[in-house]
Amino acid sequence: MNIHEYQSKELFREAGIPVPEGRLALTVDEAVAAFEELGGKLVAVKAQVHVGGRGKAGGVKLARTADEVRAAAGEILGMDIKGHTVHRLWIEKGSDIQREAYVSVILDRSAKNIGFIVSAEGGMDIEEVAASTPEKILRFGSDDYSFPENDARKAAAELFGGQGVDACVNVMRKLFQLFLDKDLSLVEINPLVLTGEGAVVALDGKINIDDNALMRQPELLELRDMNEESEAEITAKEKGLAFIQLDGDIGCMVNGAGLAMATMDMINLYGGKPANFLDVGGSSNPEKVVHAFKYILDGGNISAVLINIFGGITRCDDIARGILKAFDTMDIPVPVVVRLTGTNAEEGKSLLEGSSLIPASSFAEAVQKTIALGKGEAA
Repeated sequence: MNIHEYQSKELFREAGIPVPEGRLALTVDEAVAAFEELGGKLVAVKAQVHVGGRGKAGGVKLARTADEVRAAAGEILGMDIKGHTVHRLWIEKGSDIQREAYVSVILDRSAKNIGFIVSAEGGMDIEEVAASTPEKILRFGSDDYSFPENDARKAAAELFGGQGVDACVNVMRKLFQLFLDKDLSLVEINPLVLTGEGAVVALDGKINIDDNALMRQPELLELRDMNEESEAEITAKEKGLAFIQLDGDIGCMVNGAGLAMATMDMINLYGGKPANFLDVGGSSNPEKVVHAFKYILDGGNISAVLINIFGGITRCDDIARGILKAFDTMDIPVPVVVRLTGTNAEEGKSLLEGSSLIPASSFAEAVQKTIALGKGEAA
């Protein structure tokens, strides 16, 4: 689950991490009132959406007068930023920025630890830095849930050139503890700045919360903004499906999150682009397959669908019945490739014989056939 910048900063404040003073505004008039409350001087008018790249999209503007705030707020409210409509603004006091840095704490699955990623290139997209100048990114981590003090101190010295090292380490320590206390999967400050007064301040904040831990974090669940979440993803979850819309054209229906991720990787490997992540789960309820088809086909410009089922708890014959029911009850205008293996796979294949579905005997064959059919080529 994601939360807004202003909500992240409230959690930072509670954890003892310095943040600039700011006010939430839902209207232009509220933005102007916030400007006056903050002293009537330089402020940043910032769109609150669950997506990066706000600045490049025009969703962050500096303003020095009430008229400038009114104009900026009027432009940003209602703006579309990567498919997200701006409904909220954060009006924040300006800061005297001397240096900027990037600091994040992540669940690092490759290193099997809680990892820090830091860079002196604060304020930039960390992906761009990693691609163009990877030597400017420092990584270190904790294998035993203890704060890596020595590594943090070395990193802080590089970030701020010896200035503000103690304050920077203190921020890292509190960020690390916040990560543990709130069951986070990522917490990011970009930029973390050194001000002219020598203070180290979090000028931006991003937090991702582990959905599986929300039962332990009811106060965080209250921060959820349903306007920022896909209606399809919300309703799919209610039907027992894990669905995430992507921007490709190859629809995917898979059982099991691991196999779903592997399927998307394989599609990319063979030159395709997945249109979605969709895990039908361990249930063998045919009705779920019908719902899955609806989400896939409603989600975008689909050229072909790949159904990749490894039957364990899930029974392949029930999946097959769900597929046939979907074809009976709805229009499926694209080719569908099916790979069934595991529990009751032969029964499932028998049920599908004589249909318009395209069978595949192996994982690679299924992916290659789907991509070819999506391009209008013979499978």
